[in-house]
Amino acid sequence: MFERSKKGEHALLIQPHSGGAPEEDLLEEFADLARSAGASVAAVLTARIDRPNAATLIGSGKLDEVKAAAEASGADLILVNHPLSPGQERNLERFLERRVVDRTGLILDIFSQRARSAEGKLQVELAQLKHMSTRLVRGWTHLERQRGGSIGLRGPGETQLETDRRLLQKRLEQLQKRLDKVEVQRNQMRRARLRSELPRVALVGYTNAGKSTLFNALTGADAYAADQLFATLDPTVRKISLAPGSEPGRGSDAGGGVVLADTVGFVRDLPHDLVAAFRSTLSEAREADLLLHVIDAADPNRDERIAQVDAVLAEIGAGDLPQLLVFNKIDRLDGIAARVDRPGEERHRVWLSARSGEGLDLLREALGEALQLHRVQGAVRIAPQDARLRARLHELGAVRAEQADEHGWRVEVDLAVADAQRLFAQAHGEPLRPLLETVETPT
Repeated sequence: MFERSKKGEHALLIQPHSGGAPEEDLLEEFADLARSAGASVAAVLTARIDRPNAATLIGSGKLDEVKAAAEASGADLILVNHPLSPGQERNLERFLERRVVDRTGLILDIFSQRARSAEGKLQVELAQLKHMSTRLVRGWTHLERQRGGSIGLRGPGETQLETDRRLLQKRLEQLQKRLDKVEVQRNQMRRARLRSELPRVALVGYTNAGKSTLFNALTGADAYAADQLFATLDPTVRKISLAPGSEPGRGSDAGGGVVLADTVGFVRDLPHDLVAAFRSTLSEAREADLLLHVIDAADPNRDERIAQVDAVLAEIGAGDLPQLLVFNKIDRLDGIAARVDRPGEERHRVWLSARSGEGLDLLREALGEALQLHRVQGAVRIAPQDARLRARLHELGAVRAEQADEHGWRVEVDLAVADAQRLFAQAHGEPLRPLLETVETPT
């Protein structure tokens, strides 16, 4: 049994492909993933695979080439940009005498380094254990307990491998219970946000598109942001104002408020175990009223990135939600100014730079349009029996001034049309009718 090396910071990358030349962006992204995990790239090899080898994925000739390249470059780790079966991984390690990690294992390693919250750590551990559960092998023959056949040699009937599997399954069940409890708490917080009736907006996009930087620029938060893949995993939620020129971090009392959530970045071929483990995190995107799809405008493959994010959104059940495309990092392009494109029935596009702040007011305006947060102002008369309506107006920060008399209150309000329509649909919303009659398309 080959003993797995504990070293593994100097990596040789293998990019399998079928027919033609391999895509350069695939190699570049895989190299970025390797560096994000803390490895240095010693060498890169491509491997054309017309018919995958069931035992090692790549053929015997390419295996010899990989081993020679690893010895020449001093690589102590082999990274394969393709899912490997447990058998293929073991066979490659035995032949190459180096640790072998596939794409899924590499992304899991990055996630384990990036997770900061208790929930994030639980999610990553759950995904890692599910991945590991298929890779347990009989490496503990000295602890064999099914020896039998002679008097005094019969064991209790369980090999160490079976013990490991049983303990791993028990740990999986414990993690799942703890995550279910965390998800209940998160759902309670989400229901509290629903009761506030503030629209919910989720930032989504390919990893390293600048979501956290944009989130910080809009909210004044200090979410971790760095020029690396999967810089942040844990969701962060803040209230923001959509009023032009509003200061970052000001909530709904500034008018036109929404709840903004930053989510984990996506990547092509995101491991299914991770999608399952991060279901509560991804639910921030699934249950949003609007998705801000953040795109790196300077990325030459941005159209492919958009398609890949759309595929992941469809996989988690958020494919049909309305989207606003945000082309970030225009400061890296020449001759591109902040603007809003409204191409008919297609998704509207906002061009901005989250780092410099150029175009943020245009984004707030576009958000207001997409969420139909048009404003309505005026004075309304609220009778004493409608005190609940007055309280809701105060909760929304819509009251600008009020006067009390024996007939109730005369209240000057400034609120979003959508909020006014919701209040009107509820009991005691009749005082808002004069205001809604001034709206072109009341409901």
